[in-house]
Amino acid sequence: MDTSAMFKISYGLYVLTAKCGPFSNGCIINTLQQVTNTPNRVSVTVNKTNYTNYMIRQSGKFNVSTIDESSDFDLFKNFGFVSGRWENKFHSFPSICAANGIPYVKKSCCAYLSCKVVKEIDLGTHTMFIAEVTDGEVLSDNAPMTYAYYHAKVKPQPQVKAEDNKEKWVCNICGYVYEGHLPDDFICPLCKHGAADFTRVS
Repeated sequence: MDTSAMFKISYGLYVLTAKCGPFSNGCIINTLQQVTNTPNRVSVTVNKTNYTNYMIRQSGKFNVSTIDESSDFDLFKNFGFVSGRWENKFHSFPSICAANGIPYVKKSCCAYLSCKVVKEIDLGTHTMFIAEVTDGEVLSDNAPMTYAYYHAKVKPQPQVKAEDNKEKWVCNICGYVYEGHLPDDFICPLCKHGAADFTRVS
């Protein structure tokens, strides 16, 4: 099978937010889908190791903010490359609380939805949450960002100089470029992924 065929599936990008007790968290997802119109329900799929997954299972509700094309890489670094278990992702990133008490992201997002979980489906490594849409608002007329747009226009691209004979390794997650021999225990300073997620480019 040519697994690259999977890359032709179109995805949007979203900030999924949840709250458990006094703590709020958010992460980047590309798995939001409307599954029925009447009743108005959506699904999101979240890795079980993700702190936001735990919060949704505990609270039974979440918000989803639709990232638009005005966004820069800072939003993705903040919500995608650090763990909410150790850092408050809303400390330096503006948010507003919806009527359900959960924050949503207004900056660089063109809409948000508030959702109440009606069913959980165990997918092994991930949980699919089926949820009723309880509220929502259009925040701007900016075009929603697709996964393809993110890779082409937002994600940092490796800068490789042909005349430079040093080894260069690029992080497949965030685009960080490491020069020289890559140690087996190397951790990316941007997204905190290990050497296994790097590809040699020269």
